[in-house]
Amino acid sequence: MTIRIALVGFCNIAREHRPAISTDQRYCLSAFITRGGDPRTGVLYFEDVAAMLAARPRELDAIALCALPAVRYSISCEAIAAGLGVLLEKPTRVTLGEIHEIERLARTADTPLYTAWRSRHAPGFAKAALALAGREISSVQIAWLEDVRKWHSGQQWIWQAGGFGVFDLGIDALSIVSQILPCPLLIDKARRWRATGGEQWSIGVTTSSGTKVDLQRGGERLSIHGEPQVLPMRRGYPSIYNHSSAKQRDRLVDVDSEPLCIAADAFPCGHRETVGAFVE
Repeated sequence: MTIRIALVGFCNIAREHRPAISTDQRYCLSAFITRGGDPRTGVLYFEDVAAMLAARPRELDAIALCALPAVRYSISCEAIAAGLGVLLEKPTRVTLGEIHEIERLARTADTPLYTAWRSRHAPGFAKAALALAGREISSVQIAWLEDVRKWHSGQQWIWQAGGFGVFDLGIDALSIVSQILPCPLLIDKARRWRATGGEQWSIGVTTSSGTKVDLQRGGERLSIHGEPQVLPMRRGYPSIYNHSSAKQRDRLVDVDSEPLCIAADAFPCGHRETVGAFVE
């Protein structure tokens, strides 16, 4: 079975998806959908899903949705109505109501849907979850900082309504801890700020029995009790498409909105610090 897939959006993230698709023999990259003009990739491009479906009816099986969060709901609904599977990049959507509705529509239409939290596909993720399974957690420390000027240079959408702001990066950490912890992560207070300088992507967890698990570099490295662990080769986007192919084949709906729930909980109890005007 060859999965004919279109990439929606031509941002930096979409450029990460393309080689993963191209190197997986189960997929065929059939089109790009972008309003930014011809990306000159040698692949057909269309301005929207409707134009693609009108030009190539019944010639597509799925879309990988990498467009801005603010438009993902409408595009997802359109794709599901057309019978296409949907792979949703993180963050899945801005509101919980919309992601729940997307899930309902997919289940009703029997179309595949997969929320691809990409940080969970780091090589240290599975082994960290196994080390913490069934244990009582005594402390969790997360340092997940990066400079928006480096990673979102010139992208003003991130600060606009529906752009997710600082949570665009912070939700990566939430997607990891919500899965490796054997208990729910509950928020009672929060502080939001914009980081500058170098990046730091680390999660440290200690259990009541003394187990210490440290994920570094976003899960690329893992140590348990201070001992570096042998990990599989870098997984990332190829792992996402490996999982997604099974969802597409078996027409499964796999939606995890827990990271979005944690982020939503942080908003009403969060303290916002006002700083100087942002200058690109």
